[in-house]
Amino acid sequence: MVQSSTLAIPDTGKVPGHVAIIMDGNGRWAVARHLPRTAGHAKGVQAVRRIVEACGRQGVQHLTLFAFSSENWRRPIEEVTLLMRLFMQALDREVGRLHEQGVCLHVIGDLGAFDASLRQRIKAAETLTRGNTRMHLTIAANYGGRWDILNAMRTVLAERPELAADPSQLDEAALLPHLAMPWAPEPDLFIRTGGEQRISNFMIWQLAYTELYFTDAYWPDFDRDELQRAFDWYASRERRFGRTSAQLKNSP
Repeated sequence: MVQSSTLAIPDTGKVPGHVAIIMDGNGRWAVARHLPRTAGHAKGVQAVRRIVEACGRQGVQHLTLFAFSSENWRRPIEEVTLLMRLFMQALDREVGRLHEQGVCLHVIGDLGAFDASLRQRIKAAETLTRGNTRMHLTIAANYGGRWDILNAMRTVLAERPELAADPSQLDEAALLPHLAMPWAPEPDLFIRTGGEQRISNFMIWQLAYTELYFTDAYWPDFDRDELQRAFDWYASRERRFGRTSAQLKNSP
């Protein structure tokens, strides 16, 4: 199990080991081109392929993409229906390529809300790629950070009911294995495209010490150059994890 950054100082490098992205701006990209919003989502799938490949070449070990939040059900039914269809099509078309590239695919979130055919595709894709180690690609679908924490708490209390009588025994070590991504270190770099500057209920536990990068580029326009700009910005950051700059300079 990966340690929490509030309990121990993680190893870091100039290239982020774990990148988390909110892929925002698909609809606005389409509207700006007088296209239906759905066209932007279709174009966004191409950007996913491009960034997965670019991160793999850079040596990123974990890439987490926020594809569909638990709040996105509030969108028009036509848009939600198309997003579900695009998700199924992407699984059908891309999983073979991911497997060939050595990518291990995970899907996190409250998957019970999806229909059976989509859940079957997810399970098949995860099973096929389970042994791959070059990079872990995680898709967050019907995911929310608050759901993640609540779900972990419910699981802990179900397994250890004595904690309800003595909450002082509950600590991070007890909770961490039950969060949605116990196999992955906390993100080093968070990227949000589309100009908005908030995390929108995404990995709110895991982003405690993550560097936050915001860009005006819409997701369909986010390419290798945009990714490199984010990585260059990250490389310039001083990651102190509660320490002073002087301590960093004197550390081995």
